[in-house]
Amino acid sequence: MKVENNNVTMNPAGFVVVADHVPGVIQEIRYHTSYNFIGERIDGYEEPVALLTAEAARALSRVAKEAMVQGYRLKIYDTYRPACAVKHFVLWGIEDQDIRMKPYFYPDLMKQELFSKGYIASRSSHSRGSTVDLTLFDMSTGKEVDMGSPFDFFGEVSHPDYRGITEEQYENRMTLRNLMLRNGFEPIDCEWWHFTLKDEPYPDTYFEFPVSSEYLKR
Repeated sequence: MKVENNNVTMNPAGFVVVADHVPGVIQEIRYHTSYNFIGERIDGYEEPVALLTAEAARALSRVAKEAMVQGYRLKIYDTYRPACAVKHFVLWGIEDQDIRMKPYFYPDLMKQELFSKGYIASRSSHSRGSTVDLTLFDMSTGKEVDMGSPFDFFGEVSHPDYRGITEEQYENRMTLRNLMLRNGFEPIDCEWWHFTLKDEPYPDTYFEFPVSSEYLKR
């Protein structure tokens, strides 16, 4: 049932732990670490665990099963993101002097451009619980698939349709994109790794509860 409002809520009902539903999933929850574009653990990430709405997890399970047939596993960088984490991003954006991770994640952009160009939103689809940032993991090589740019690298090279990469890198992006599209997810135009469930159950609700499997048990 869709919730038709614009509330921020702490209620985790309807969310599940992704690893309990998506076969073979690998998790590297970057915002629980200091290896991200800010350079510190992000507010609200109490545990390095991926959470999603049950509907999104079911769709992602279908993606994972199809990917396995092609020799891949899914590797997740981020899923549900509490509203307080997005606030952390926004407050960081106001602080002009903090550019410690610029060489690694946005070397060619000014910090404020990350917001104006759409790489970081003041209200994120991740906070609605049905968005996932992910890549493919090649089971034959034991490595991430080469997508031509790393996760959270902000710049034109990370746009899904960017052609200034090798043909193999572009085809890898399209493999991920097609897997996601066939199973009900929609992409965005500036990040190859970002997908949102088309029929997300809470299109107008933003959640605030922490990233914690224990919190779901309350």
